Amino acid sequence: MIVAFIGHRYTDITPQLKTRLLETIESLIVNEKADTFLFGSKSEFNDICYETVTLLKNKYPHIKRIYVRGEYEYIHDDYRNYLLTLYEDTFYPVEVHNAGYRAYVKRNKVMIDMCDKLVVYYNERYRLKNRASGTEISVEYAAKKKKPICNIFKEL
Repeated sequence: MIVAFIGHRYTDITPQLKTRLLETIESLIVNEKADTFLFGSKSEFNDICYETVTLLKNKYPHIKRIYVRGEYEYIHDDYRNYLLTLYEDTFYPVEVHNAGYRAYVKRNKVMIDMCDKLVVYYNERYRLKNRASGTEISVEYAAKKKKPICNIFKEL
């Protein structure tokens, strides 16, 4: 089972959030056989999810962390080797090529298409000044695709 993480750039990281996230991810591993976790970048929620999955990797060494890049289509071997000290794999989706400022939205859509379940930190009241947030666009896209969504924000 493949799980993707998407959330707002800024997240209120509390002990309660960390505990809920740990319980959720461990349940996905144990009860739903999740073994592959997709990560993007540019958000505090992504960072806390990465930390949690990495912690759980000590207990469940078979799980894989995959970094889905939204930038740097071509990377130098040194950077790839560095990323592979943190993740089991990394790739740049072809759909992101020439996407410009929409690169992260396109990258998130690729992650959603690949996953069996989406874990998000989505506050419906979080608004950018003149446009929808990338997280909002991603949650709406996942709902259209009928992907199961676990919103950690609502569970707190």
